[in-house]
Amino acid sequence: MSNDNVLELKKPGVSSAVRDALTDVLRDGARSLLAQAVEAEVAEFLVRYQDDQDAVGRARMVRNGHLPERTIQTGLGQVVVKAPRVHDRSGQVRFNSGLVPRYLRRSRSIEELLPWLYLKGISTGEFSEALAALLGADAPGLSAATISRLKTVWLEEHARWERCSLAHKQYVYLWVDGIHFGVRLEEANQCILVVIGATPDGRKELVALADGFRESEQSWKELLRGLKRRGLKIDPKLAIGDGALGFWKALPQVFGATREQRCWVHKTANVLNKLPKHLQPKAKSDLHQIWMAATRERAYVAFDTFVQSYEPKYPKAAQCLAKDKNSLLTFYDFPAEHWHHIRTSNPIESTFASVRLRTAKTRGCVSRPSILSLVFKLTKSAEQRWLKLRGPERIAEVIRGIQFKNGVREDLKKIAA
Repeated sequence: MSNDNVLELKKPGVSSAVRDALTDVLRDGARSLLAQAVEAEVAEFLVRYQDDQDAVGRARMVRNGHLPERTIQTGLGQVVVKAPRVHDRSGQVRFNSGLVPRYLRRSRSIEELLPWLYLKGISTGEFSEALAALLGADAPGLSAATISRLKTVWLEEHARWERCSLAHKQYVYLWVDGIHFGVRLEEANQCILVVIGATPDGRKELVALADGFRESEQSWKELLRGLKRRGLKIDPKLAIGDGALGFWKALPQVFGATREQRCWVHKTANVLNKLPKHLQPKAKSDLHQIWMAATRERAYVAFDTFVQSYEPKYPKAAQCLAKDKNSLLTFYDFPAEHWHHIRTSNPIESTFASVRLRTAKTRGCVSRPSILSLVFKLTKSAEQRWLKLRGPERIAEVIRGIQFKNGVREDLKKIAA
């Protein structure tokens, strides 16, 4: 690499362990690509101000060497970085690299790894050993004391987030669930209550995260009232969740205008659990015919057929389905483009699939603030990858109260007729 590159990346010292040739190749390739990317980043910044001059006619923006070297921990090991410096003779603008920000010490993948490891039962004293196996034996700065400091930061971030105002927020849909983890909490019956909301522009975002007692009505009521205290005044149009939640008793006491949609994934599992294993594949297909029907009328036919077919021999399975008939089919009163999103509580299920009921038990008991802050960090990280709702233009119509029947606007049907 030539000396005039804007970024110098020095190879970490060779450890006593046998070096991984493949990792070295990947690291060298990444080093070269990163240097080229930052070179382009600086060039673009300078072009933006190429016509600007200072009071005496000199170029306003000029390169001015490099910032002091620093080590960044990445998934490929340690990388010593020498980031560029750009001088603004007017003193008004400062160049900040988006690739290697001024205070970056760990890549984002490493920051996400730390709460995952802790949540999976790695104690603070075992972090150095665990990370050495993942990042190399010479990975520094990840002692038990470092992890403890990071946990304090996560607690503070979660506490600030819980106090954020919702006065300017509106959510058209809410997905809710109670998540149980395989870690020992201070109280055996504790779980994490999660609420995700859909904004008017179709984005999904984390709305609430709190600990609850057996997913009880009282726990959900406190959570929902907390949303109102933070300024959420407009009732969501629809809430989606498991039928076993105490949420459904709490919801009308706080957001009386919000309608109910029971999750078809949960309902399917509950019904199948009441049938012999040899019947479950066929029963699952029969249930699929209900919630995938093009209209509510066809869904009713498939619904009644299922109940009539299974009730004589398996009344518990039939009753499990029949008792929530109306709330299972509420989605037909909303845009067809949104059915994929609102028939299930999948936004929550998919986010927590890899940790729910699978995390290893830690040696000690995990405190309420610790588990909440860790889950908060993981969920906020996942939030950035959540997909927007299909047909976001329909959300404004739902908010305005336009009526839909079988996924189609009623007023458009009249015009067509």
